Amino acid sequence: MVAAVACAAGVPAASAASRSGGSADVASPAVLDGDFPDPFVLPVRALDGSTTWFSFATNTFEDGNVPVASSRDLRRWARARDALPVRPSWAIKGPAWSPSVLQMGSTFHLYYAVRSASSGKFCLSHAESSWPEGPYVDRSLWGFLCEDGRGGVIDPSPFVDADGTPWLLWKTEGRVGDPARLWSQRLAPDGRGLIGPRRSLLVADRAWEAGVVEAPSMVRAWGAYWLLYSGNRWDSAAYAVGYARCATPAGPCVKADGPILAAGSSGAPGPGSAEVFPAGGGVIGVAYHAWSAPRVGYPTGTRTLRVGRLVLDHGRLAIRPL
Repeated sequence: MVAAVACAAGVPAASAASRSGGSADVASPAVLDGDFPDPFVLPVRALDGSTTWFSFATNTFEDGNVPVASSRDLRRWARARDALPVRPSWAIKGPAWSPSVLQMGSTFHLYYAVRSASSGKFCLSHAESSWPEGPYVDRSLWGFLCEDGRGGVIDPSPFVDADGTPWLLWKTEGRVGDPARLWSQRLAPDGRGLIGPRRSLLVADRAWEAGVVEAPSMVRAWGAYWLLYSGNRWDSAAYAVGYARCATPAGPCVKADGPILAAGSSGAPGPGSAEVFPAGGGVIGVAYHAWSAPRVGYPTGTRTLRVGRLVLDHGRLAIRPL
């Protein structure tokens, strides 16, 4: 059995060199052919000390349910089998969105979004496996988390604090009079439920976001909690990554001015859905996607996997090539 590398909350402080930045804010090159959007990366350490990184992605073309790829060096990636061969009976056929995985002991917990047959809106679901790449089994009879009154739920992202407390972050889609929001709540110790109060972290309220905040990902580093998120339309070149500094995993959070990774600054159209992960050697990795220029949007475009690193440059977060 393999054991997970320390969670994002326990990533060592970055070196002075990485804090100073270094390279310009340009997008990382694509590291996997084909469509692989909303990537989440899970590092897993084997008994011999070697690390394999597993990445899970949104399925946009209904070929399986949860695409997965693996890498030994974060530069060369190979696709594996569908991580979720069977979706739950309460979910309708269609894309499975924004999967993420948390290891708790010897069990790997998969959180993802699918549409409910009863409401037509997205709910979060939960599946388990003894292996990081799956197959994962979802035995649920209904959604792990549904918010029909808030337009549905997508983009689950787990975070483990320094004291070992697990949290789950997600997005509610919003509706008239209630904009899109990002939320957090503690996970039960077994990862199979939510406990304690639910907190709103961010709301869509900046011009560059165009009414959208989504794809939350949290890391504890440099003496603070940092929340990465995406704004604007996912199917446009204007999709971009912003961040907020938070006092705790439950907030309050204060947004930075403007996005830190956007088409204009990175050279890649629509970079977004950034997820942090331990990349080894004290480096905070960031997995994200961007459209392969010049094609933006489906059916001709593809959102390709990119891997970078998170740095603190003069007090401001930045995403740089790995």
